[in-house]
Amino acid sequence: MSSRSANAGYDRHITIFSPEGRLFQVEYAFKAISNAGMTSVGVRGKDSVVIATQKKVPDKLIDASTVTHIFQITPYIGCVMTGLDPDARNQVMRARQEAAEFKYKHGYEMAPDMLAKRMANINQVYTQKAFMRPLGVSMILIGWDIERGPQLYKTDPAGYFAGFRATVAGAKHQEAFNYLEKKLKNDEPANVEDAIELAVATLSSVLSANFKAQDLEIAVVTKDSPEFRVLTTEDIDGELTRIAEKD
Repeated sequence: MSSRSANAGYDRHITIFSPEGRLFQVEYAFKAISNAGMTSVGVRGKDSVVIATQKKVPDKLIDASTVTHIFQITPYIGCVMTGLDPDARNQVMRARQEAAEFKYKHGYEMAPDMLAKRMANINQVYTQKAFMRPLGVSMILIGWDIERGPQLYKTDPAGYFAGFRATVAGAKHQEAFNYLEKKLKNDEPANVEDAIELAVATLSSVLSANFKAQDLEIAVVTKDSPEFRVLTTEDIDGELTRIAEKD
């Protein structure tokens, strides 16, 4: 029996297990993230946390300033979305709604781990109900926790979430994980400059590219400035120059 006929029918429906215990539609959602052709990196340091991703403008006629994969959710939490753009916008909108409702109800800002858990719970429901398909997108959340310091979380279409020292989503994610594991064997980046340098170096290494400022998007949260901040093209250019001079 061919593998095609063995799988037949079990990927037609979101909520049906195959005889091997797999949910094919959820696996296809993970493939959609890898096939989107973007790679995103998150790195947590001792007093800061950084996200970085490629900036690809698909058409010369598109205004580049309107294309982004980095979004602010609350003043202190932001994310980088990897995967299908429309799904990403939908999930960001839901995350902003959940964070706003939390603040309205409790009177204080939602912590990054609470938001990651809530978004993962919502994703998990999509894997067991037939009226929604899983979203083909992975969310890497960063933020500052008053008690725990810098926070880095990732959620996926299956509804799994975890905190990370460093993480990757998208194309060539395994190569990037291997690179980060080698670099973070001993210690976390001491400051925000080192964290940015590691994030950029990871992207450059796995994608074999020398990036210009307009090819990257970077956002940071630090102890001194716990507000989520997206770096401007000038800021990124300054960081790339500093890294090049250091080398």
